[in-house]
Amino acid sequence: MQKYRNLLFYIETIIVFSGVMYWFFVHGKSLQGEEILMAHTNPASAWTNFLTSLSENLHHPLGLLLLQIVAILLVARLFGWVCIKIRQPSVIGEMIAGIILGPSLLGMHFPEVSVFLFPEESLGNLEFLSQIGLILFMYIVGMELDLSVLRKKAQDAIMISHASIIIPFALGTGLAYYVYQDFAPAGIPFISFALFIAIAMSITAFPVLARIVQERNLQKTKLGSVVITCAAADDITAWCILAAVIAIVKAGSFVSSVYVIAMAVAYVILMIKVVRPFVKRVADLQAGRGIISKSIVAIFFLILIISSYTTEIIGIHALFGAFMAGAIMPENTKFRNIFIEKIEDVALVLLLPLFFVFTGLRTHIGLLNDFHLWKTAGLIILVAVIGKFLGSALTARFLRMNWKDSLSIGALMNTRGLMELIVLNIGYDLGVLSPEIFAMMVIMALVTTLMTGPALDLINLIFKKSKSAEDHQENESKYKILLVFEKAKTGSTLLKLADNLTHKMEEKSITAMNFGPVDDLHNFALADYEKQQFAEVIETAQILKTSVTTMFKASNDIETDVIIATKKGNYDFLLIMLGKSIYEGSLLGRLLGFTTNIINPEKILNTVKGKMNIFNVSPFDDFNMSILEKSSIPVGIMIDKGFETAEKICIPIFDLSDLYLMEYAKRLMNNNNSKIIILDIAGQIQGNIEIQELIQDIEQLAPNTISLQNDSTLETTFFESQDLMIISNRSWKNLLDSKSSWLSDVPSTLIVSDPK
Repeated sequence: MQKYRNLLFYIETIIVFSGVMYWFFVHGKSLQGEEILMAHTNPASAWTNFLTSLSENLHHPLGLLLLQIVAILLVARLFGWVCIKIRQPSVIGEMIAGIILGPSLLGMHFPEVSVFLFPEESLGNLEFLSQIGLILFMYIVGMELDLSVLRKKAQDAIMISHASIIIPFALGTGLAYYVYQDFAPAGIPFISFALFIAIAMSITAFPVLARIVQERNLQKTKLGSVVITCAAADDITAWCILAAVIAIVKAGSFVSSVYVIAMAVAYVILMIKVVRPFVKRVADLQAGRGIISKSIVAIFFLILIISSYTTEIIGIHALFGAFMAGAIMPENTKFRNIFIEKIEDVALVLLLPLFFVFTGLRTHIGLLNDFHLWKTAGLIILVAVIGKFLGSALTARFLRMNWKDSLSIGALMNTRGLMELIVLNIGYDLGVLSPEIFAMMVIMALVTTLMTGPALDLINLIFKKSKSAEDHQENESKYKILLVFEKAKTGSTLLKLADNLTHKMEEKSITAMNFGPVDDLHNFALADYEKQQFAEVIETAQILKTSVTTMFKASNDIETDVIIATKKGNYDFLLIMLGKSIYEGSLLGRLLGFTTNIINPEKILNTVKGKMNIFNVSPFDDFNMSILEKSSIPVGIMIDKGFETAEKICIPIFDLSDLYLMEYAKRLMNNNNSKIIILDIAGQIQGNIEIQELIQDIEQLAPNTISLQNDSTLETTFFESQDLMIISNRSWKNLLDSKSSWLSDVPSTLIVSDPK
């Protein structure tokens, strides 16, 4: 009764107050003029008004800005994904996306679209929003610097770092001398022009370098430790030099910039001696809580904004203030990581792509329209590579590092990425760089960042050590299993199965491999993340009294890295879990981070090649399908239903081609004393003498461990008594089609791919 009473009250309220509003609307018409009445009753006029309103909404600054953001994010994510697939940092794709949306491509070939999407009057809003993104980004860069590591290893790294600055700086001033008359804007003193060319040659992209070190699993090596420290020292030094350069350029001469530099020094001292102890005390209040309150967040954001504002007023740019605010953050890595997570997605995913596109809108590659200009661009790239690459490499070699590590340091320090674009945009805003030289320097930033990965691969290839025949023979005699997992519990389950397969074997090797998303993990958070991921695996290994090798890798392309790992390690069997991976998704998913299974771009490519259908009719998700297609070794896909041990195992045989599964049955019988039941689904085994003899031979070696059963004799409780079902990947699809009623009853299942 109460329900109907409430419903009746609701209906009465709606009717009564709707009637009141209708009365006001009807009688309110008498208050308006005749012209208004005619305009609103004329259908043609109403349609015209609608179109006019729609056009105004399309060109409204807010509506236009939102449309620009949508277009920028889609294009940036698309090209970022493409670069990841070709094993390049995603920042390269975002830089290319900016150039494509600018006058170099979109403006040249689709001028109407370019004018509609990026009209001149809208660029101011885009610029200021991108500057906010840069301020947040530089704040993150400052926080990602581990100053404690820098202090411990400064003696080893500072010489390499400063050599990687002074050598390209000197070469940059020489380059400026060569190109000044042709490319310097009118009225710009040589010293201002030369200083900006020199600092642009000297910069290293610390964030990109850190991601590359993570992706290549170098963070635990001496090389990775040294190069991260070098890049950190390089970043701090280069930004201090840039602040001085900006002060000199704005003041017009070194003498008149002394006051600005003095104020900058006072600002740095204030931040280190006063603000830093203050933020440490504030952070100590949150110690052990695992969260940061809104009040604390507000305090740190105020420090960021005030610091940026101060450096902007002093005359050394707001970005230096943001960098400094991040660098003085409390050294507690957990605290930094929590705070970074609060702002990173907005800064890096939403706002930073706006800066790339804004840079692209300034980059007119079409201005380089003759051989002399391209020759100059080539010279700029050559000077940049010689100064940074060779300068770092030769210094490292002088410090008695081997040639491989020395050249690798040179290749990594030569990457410029986003940091270079920031410097170039500052120079462009100050009027120091002309559009032509700006375009050349942007191309140089792209080329030097693009060449980092291939250069490292080439160096590794040149210095690759061949294994001895003895080591090769030893590896060949071992049965090696690689298990790849996403969640800690998943790794523990796969290890239990791997142990069942190898427990009594003397020559065996089990490797547990876990991947972390490279863009979501910071260099100082890697150790804690890895420890957390492997804790349960190591605990399970101790309980099982088996040895396991752990391997962690930060990656943006899990499928490809898994296949590379199987080939490098010469493994015999790969174990993974069935299920949608957090790293997998459709085209939309890969661009925006969703895992919605819409259309995978790789499927489109394979469809064109005739390899597969565009729609996934397989019982496996895209991640599992990719591994099955690319792997050159057998793959076991595990479906976990609370697996502990494989004492009782059933093997459905749908076709005689499934008999390779007997090899895994033998391993489980020998190493785990498992009991096997062969299910003759198609009735083909009963009449096959060879298979009957094979089963009898196994029975003689291990009595009462293997039996043959027809599926028609199965009882409803059969699967409840089993610990594991082993089935071929081909028969798994048949089971789904013809025995779907089993699915709710089957135990944990291992789907094994056909041997290749």
